[in-house]
Amino acid sequence: MNSTTGELIRVARRALGMTQEQLAVAAGLKQGPLSRYETGAREPDEAALGAIATALQMNAKALRDGSPFRAPLAVDAHMRRRATTRVTDWTRSESELNFYRFQVSRLFDAIDMTPTLSVPSLDPMTTPAAEGARLVRQQWKMPIGPVDQLMRWIEAAGIIVILKELPTPRIDGLSQWIGKVPVCLVNRSAPTDRLRWTLAHELGHLVLHSGEAVTDPEQEANEFAAEFLMPETVIRPSLRNLTIDKLLPLKQQWGVSMQALIQRAFGLHVMTSEERTRMYKRFSARGWRKREPGSESLAPESPELLIRVAHGLTARGLDDTDIEQITGVACGNPLQILPRPQPRLRAL
Repeated sequence: MNSTTGELIRVARRALGMTQEQLAVAAGLKQGPLSRYETGAREPDEAALGAIATALQMNAKALRDGSPFRAPLAVDAHMRRRATTRVTDWTRSESELNFYRFQVSRLFDAIDMTPTLSVPSLDPMTTPAAEGARLVRQQWKMPIGPVDQLMRWIEAAGIIVILKELPTPRIDGLSQWIGKVPVCLVNRSAPTDRLRWTLAHELGHLVLHSGEAVTDPEQEANEFAAEFLMPETVIRPSLRNLTIDKLLPLKQQWGVSMQALIQRAFGLHVMTSEERTRMYKRFSARGWRKREPGSESLAPESPELLIRVAHGLTARGLDDTDIEQITGVACGNPLQILPRPQPRLRAL
């Protein structure tokens, strides 16, 4: 058996929210042998592998091959989550990312995709996070000021973005490099301002943290996101003498949360610690710490790259069976990476 087959069974099971006992029942197997399959201590015969693949809604050959992994499944994953996140939710979300990684690897081994832009790899030891954000904006030739349609910039750089409701709202997003293809899994339940911040934060991880571990990658990703979305030279004058009344128009202009604007003002030393505390107390009194006003009026950010890929494959005459062969996952699987193309309406 391929050494990654057992690991893939475990990852797919966790990604689907199944316990080992539930998978064993669904596949008509005993839990003991299934446990040994997952650890690689025992190789399933063709009947057992076929039953597991059916239960996981996967292609049996892809499950047997366990390819094309080039590194252990759990490495190089960056996750933005809150401190109270349960380990089970963390594990499932990481498994979902790795299950998408499996599909992306197969997908881009089968099709050729050359992005318009590229994601540079920078060393945070020599390039500070904010400087890295400025370099990316320069390399991508982005207009000065707010970032409109952030998702389009992200996808133009070849980053695969998957919007999905994750097991808990406490997890905002995850990202990972797969060879030369970066993948980002973002919680669909987040308001647009938080979703945009998560995208910029995960971009910071992809740019800064593809190499050796650093002291505080989360802080560096936040510094990257702040400069990427709110360049200091442009936004600084607007953050002086900040008041509650000024925050909502600035939120609409920059597409970030009011709390991100407050933090940016504090980080740029145009707001004192005492002023920030007073501002947050006013937010708490209005019930704005968990859900701010104005988020619903921001332009939504929706990924389109995988939709275009799916339409392209359909236009080539590929059907559900072909898609399953390519991705290794049945089209009926809720974690199939390629969306089902909607039929285009024709005028009569």
